[in-house]
Amino acid sequence: MEKIGKRFEGKVVIVTASTQGIGFGIAQRLGFEGASVVISSRKQENVDEAVKKLRDGGIEVLGLVCHVSNAQQRKNLIDKTIQKYGKLDVVVSNAAVNPSVDAILETKASVIDKLWDINVKAAILLLQDAAPYLKKGSSVVLISSISGYSPPASMGMYGVTKTALLGLTKALAAEMSPDTRVNCVAPGFVPTHFADFITSNEQV
Repeated sequence: MEKIGKRFEGKVVIVTASTQGIGFGIAQRLGFEGASVVISSRKQENVDEAVKKLRDGGIEVLGLVCHVSNAQQRKNLIDKTIQKYGKLDVVVSNAAVNPSVDAILETKASVIDKLWDINVKAAILLLQDAAPYLKKGSSVVLISSISGYSPPASMGMYGVTKTALLGLTKALAAEMSPDTRVNCVAPGFVPTHFADFITSNEQV
């Protein structure tokens, strides 16, 4: 598929957790619309594979290893973007985990910490790093979930973290206006690798 539009021509976009699934789809679409996209994953091999796919489609792309819970890797993601492109127009915070299928009152403290650290805290800290470069007309998109509106019993804590992103969106929209727009997307079930735990687990 070749580029289909110019709505994002000249724009520089970071999409976290973007070598597969929803994140890759977002990066690919923005690239087809003319954006230079910066993609990331925890694994170098995933980054390399995704970069090749995007470049084969004629997309300008920079691929970096970034575990969003790692402060140095988050900073590196922003720094390398600015070094290569000189600016940053859009941040799409897509990274998330769901390491457990348990009722909230049965969820281990370590699991709660991991969910909160990656699904919520890392998004905030990434935007703290990115904020100095987000100028007038910039945009932030947080990827929540339909489960944020009504957390299912078997994924309760995950749903609660996604509910938090709805509130975070409203708070940041007020804080970052008028220069930066902040929006939230809450997808329903999408059969990606991330969702394998749903389709393979009878409890869900």
